[in-house]
Amino acid sequence: MTNYILVAGAKLGAWAWDEVVPELRAAGHEAHALTLSGLAEKRGTPAGQQTHVRDIVEEVERLDLRDVVLVGHSYSGVPVGQAAERIGDRLARVMYVDASVPIDGQSFLSSWPSDEVRAAIEANGGFWAPFSVEDLADQGLTDEQVARIVRGATPHPGATLTEPAVLTGSLEKMPTTYVKCLLDWPEPSDDVAELLKSDRWELVTMDTGHWPMFSQPRELARILHESVTAP
Repeated sequence: MTNYILVAGAKLGAWAWDEVVPELRAAGHEAHALTLSGLAEKRGTPAGQQTHVRDIVEEVERLDLRDVVLVGHSYSGVPVGQAAERIGDRLARVMYVDASVPIDGQSFLSSWPSDEVRAAIEANGGFWAPFSVEDLADQGLTDEQVARIVRGATPHPGATLTEPAVLTGSLEKMPTTYVKCLLDWPEPSDDVAELLKSDRWELVTMDTGHWPMFSQPRELARILHESVTAP
């Protein structure tokens, strides 16, 4: 039985996977959505990037899981990629959902123009402010879905975005699926494109925006399922 650990991106908690988890369980898997420190119901807990890596590793160990698929969306690809390295032979696969990937010594904000985000974090007491309706425009979301995300989002601890990743090996050696959401941006980033040259990485695309757990949860669950059950 495959055990999924699902980690949503910045400003979101385990609740973001509420429509995906039942689909995975119906397909015969175990699925555990995880809220990272400082977010959602864990708001107020101090957190840096390595805190989030530990959150993921400790959840796998607490549940004593084997055959683990770590799923990281957006920002959470950074701690998920590091956690994948640290759980050793418990890992079955890594799945990045329109996500950033960790680069040793670099932060989440290292890989894209981030002066505006850094300034916003400084102006907001060390936190990246929750989503506005405008942030979610043109991403294949209904008005109801946009309202749900805006209502549930919480400020994101800025230190998790600015602290560097710590890797000892190469991501290209891990069995990996990268899910690219085409409405967000049609091509993978340069670092992901390089990793996709590995025969252990596969690319899957979705014709939706950056938050497919809301816009196309059943299709996303199908992709997560088929990536680990394909021969």
